[in-house]
Amino acid sequence: MKKGFTLIELLVVIAILAILATVIVVIINPGELLKQARDTTRISDLAAINSAIALYLSDVTTPYLKNGAACTAGTHYGTVAVSTSTPFAVAGNVLAATGVTTSVSGAGWVSVNFTSISSGSPLARLPMDPQNTTTYYYAYGCGTGTLNGDLSYEVNAKMESTKYSAGGGGDVVSNVKDGGDNATWYEIGNNLTQ
Repeated sequence: MKKGFTLIELLVVIAILAILATVIVVIINPGELLKQARDTTRISDLAAINSAIALYLSDVTTPYLKNGAACTAGTHYGTVAVSTSTPFAVAGNVLAATGVTTSVSGAGWVSVNFTSISSGSPLARLPMDPQNTTTYYYAYGCGTGTLNGDLSYEVNAKMESTKYSAGGGGDVVSNVKDGGDNATWYEIGNNLTQ
């Protein structure tokens, strides 16, 4: 007698393993997990920028949120240039910063000179959106609202996962969640009606 598995037995075991693997992949949904990971990065990046701007405003004697100049309504900066569907209430295109977009010396997409903080810049470089496309990008606007005049600002990002989008379990974009005026963008800053 030969001891071993028959071809039928091997095929049945392989089929069962394939079905289990498929069920596990469908339940876990790795695509959604990757979206959630990118959204977590977005939330963390915007919190770091918000903290850095708050430190800048409290530390610098004469702060400017637009690289040494007063902010103007309708001028927004981002990690990419976008002319439609911007996250801001005040009309205007999102302009991509020229040159080094991650610069913290005021030439980056957030036009604040973080190097003028007495203890040095809290950011080594400005973060970029994990996707950085015309759909998913970071945007910055300043001084376009009535609160704090030229010292008001807003930083935005669009979430892509179901969890962090409007109505999801970890919803951060709804107006009641982030306090902003755009229900499809995550907004952070000291004036969310820019």
